[in-house]
Amino acid sequence: MRAAFPLALLLFLIPATAPAAEGFAGCVADLRQRALDDGIAASVVDRALGGVRYSDRVIELDRRQPEFTESFGEYLSRRVNEQRVKQGKAALIENRSLLNRIAGQYGVPAHYLVAFWGLETNFGNYTGNMPTLDSLATLACDPRRSEYFTRELMAALRLLDRRALDVEQLRGSWAGALGNFQFMPSVFLDHAVDRDGDGRADLWDSLPDAAASAANYLRALGWRTDQRWGREVLLPEGFAYHLAGLDRRKPLREWRQLGVRRADGGPLPLADMQASLLVPAGHRGPAFLVYENFRVIMTWNRSQYYALAVGHMADRLAARGPLVQPPPMDEPRLDRATVEAMQRRLKAKGYDPGEPDGLFGPATRGAVRAFERDRGRIADGQPDPELLRDLGLDAPAS
Repeated sequence: MRAAFPLALLLFLIPATAPAAEGFAGCVADLRQRALDDGIAASVVDRALGGVRYSDRVIELDRRQPEFTESFGEYLSRRVNEQRVKQGKAALIENRSLLNRIAGQYGVPAHYLVAFWGLETNFGNYTGNMPTLDSLATLACDPRRSEYFTRELMAALRLLDRRALDVEQLRGSWAGALGNFQFMPSVFLDHAVDRDGDGRADLWDSLPDAAASAANYLRALGWRTDQRWGREVLLPEGFAYHLAGLDRRKPLREWRQLGVRRADGGPLPLADMQASLLVPAGHRGPAFLVYENFRVIMTWNRSQYYALAVGHMADRLAARGPLVQPPPMDEPRLDRATVEAMQRRLKAKGYDPGEPDGLFGPATRGAVRAFERDRGRIADGQPDPELLRDLGLDAPAS
């Protein structure tokens, strides 16, 4: 949900080419019929879809999402930096009374709400200005995630049918996300609330409505009031990096027995909590133990980079310091062709990186980790020039 978007839109099965726009009119006709079959008023459908246009720009942006084209160091430094932390602290102070009341009602602390707000729209400074119906129709007619975006388009039409929004208001991110916290239309339908009592949920110009809606959504996703998102940790020398990965969980006491410590060097708490270890920049970068609320953030946006950025931003707003071990900034940027070639080579050697799509997602990282482990190397899942050479590939320039 962001001008990059919420809910899981950072998916990994992206074909190399987009469909030609020539079939767009026929696709829109099919979408119109589906909307009518769903019971949406014909007058609303015709007004909404009568003028939609195919957007090459939307397809271009869909194919180069930053979570798959930037290193973790680049991604984090662009989103959680001193200027944004300063802005976030000011926003927290300015709106503390409101946000604390919302936190009391929904159980989501104010500094997390401000962290989401900052990452989604730079605290409301940019909510997007792309025509939502054009974006959703274009993506619904694209094979990458046609069914998902078709459902979102139907949700947008229902918003119009219920007179919750006007066509002119439907402007936002390239992926169809709306308002201060970048809700997709289905989330708007199900979780937007009227906090200020004016009879409508305004996610653009009413911070009470927008922040309460975000908290309402996070609560519905399972936010745990008794836990933080996770924490930076220090790993011992010789740590078995193959234990890392979101799909691997251990109680905190087991991580403690393995020598994992808090970032300040102290022992991990003995709380009865499950945690997964993430090393998004490999063994040269920071390590994190992440808890259930991290998974809630990833339901909002299925990017580990995004969820780590939200968590770190929330920590900074809660007066915790910068990372003890910052990510390296000299990681080579792997272009799509190199990643796809790497995926194909891994697959040919019996490892499963998922569908070769040129995007370095969790499945590919897991395959890299297994490949490294089998060759007696540090199995941190982070490609380096040596690994690429082992696969018969040339390393890209830094």
